[in-house]
Amino acid sequence: MIRRASALVALVAAFAWLPAQAALFADDEARKAVLDLRAQVKQNDEAQKAKIDALSAQMNEMLLPLRRSILDLNGQIEALRSEVAKLRGQNEQLARELSDTQRKLSEQVQVLESRLRPLEPQKVTLDGKDFQVDPEERRQYDAATGLVKRGDFAEAEAALQSFLRRYSASGYADSVRFSLGIAQYGNRDCKDAIVSFKAFIAAAKDHPRAPDAALTLANCQADLKDVKGARRSLEDLIKTYPGTEAAKAAKERLASLK
Repeated sequence: MIRRASALVALVAAFAWLPAQAALFADDEARKAVLDLRAQVKQNDEAQKAKIDALSAQMNEMLLPLRRSILDLNGQIEALRSEVAKLRGQNEQLARELSDTQRKLSEQVQVLESRLRPLEPQKVTLDGKDFQVDPEERRQYDAATGLVKRGDFAEAEAALQSFLRRYSASGYADSVRFSLGIAQYGNRDCKDAIVSFKAFIAAAKDHPRAPDAALTLANCQADLKDVKGARRSLEDLIKTYPGTEAAKAAKERLASLK
């Protein structure tokens, strides 16, 4: 009985040990599986990291020329910016210099114009005729005719003859020929006065002073005792310029000639 009870206890203990042993075996396998999985994950991570590093190295190798190009381009851009800034400064300086030059040129032009203005041709209206004369021409004319007005006939004759030699085509020429005849007549140089008056009338028959010139011409002839010539001149005056004061004076002079 006692032996049977001992065997039974031993058999029960044996059955109780079997699940514990099985559980122990199951934990070892699970642990091994976990370790294997971890190792595989680590291996995969390392392989993935190696691939990433390789790709990164390739990328860096590929991007290195681009980076260098970008750096070179940045350097060129900075150089261009510096050059543009330099050129902008030069342009501003040139603009200032140009403005100063234009201002100085304008001032010089104004000064030059003020100096040249007295030398520019001037419009003159004389005896109903408009024409251009230069300042020196006008000055000499005014001086010569001024001598006639003052009665300085000798100086006036020389000045008027000099004027005609220098300005033979002047708009003043007709007036100067008339004034020359008057100066010569004033000097009692009737022969030269007759030549001057005839030249004046021939060149300017319709001149406002032509009747007076014809009358003075007749007076010169009369002073030289050329009565025939004086009569002819007076008759031509009355015929050519009827109704003028000179024509009225010519009629009176003609009646007094003997």
